[in-house]
Amino acid sequence: MSRTQQKHLSKRTLEQWLSEYSVSHQNLVNKKIHWLCVPTIFVSLLGMGMSLSVWFTLVLSALVLLFYMRLSTPLFLAMGMFILICLSVMALLPWGFKIWAAVFVVAWIGQFVGHKIEGKKPSFFEDLQFLLIGPAWVANSLMGHKNS
Repeated sequence: MSRTQQKHLSKRTLEQWLSEYSVSHQNLVNKKIHWLCVPTIFVSLLGMGMSLSVWFTLVLSALVLLFYMRLSTPLFLAMGMFILICLSVMALLPWGFKIWAAVFVVAWIGQFVGHKIEGKKPSFFEDLQFLLIGPAWVANSLMGHKNS
């Protein structure tokens, strides 16, 4: 079994995930872009999901929260609060699927611009689970923890 396969099978701690994620997020401009675009992508995904199927989106959100709970109770609580905030934003901005999809695309363009500035590829190219670590990285910053 290769080292990469072993890494995927292992259960990394939150600190390990954040440390690995931080490797490609050192440039201050890239960090600021991510602090804006990661939550925007998250809320736009919820918006698109809620436009298609409320129940499926809520079940998927619960599964995402279980992933965070396995990593850290404070992170689970922070992300639970963030999901509630996202749902509130969606109630205030009752946009349809197409608008949420446009927001999603623009935020991803921002992410790739940030990585171009950084000079490093996005972490999720290594492991798709990093798509869930990005929001954890932002939440960790907002909770006052230093991301290495």
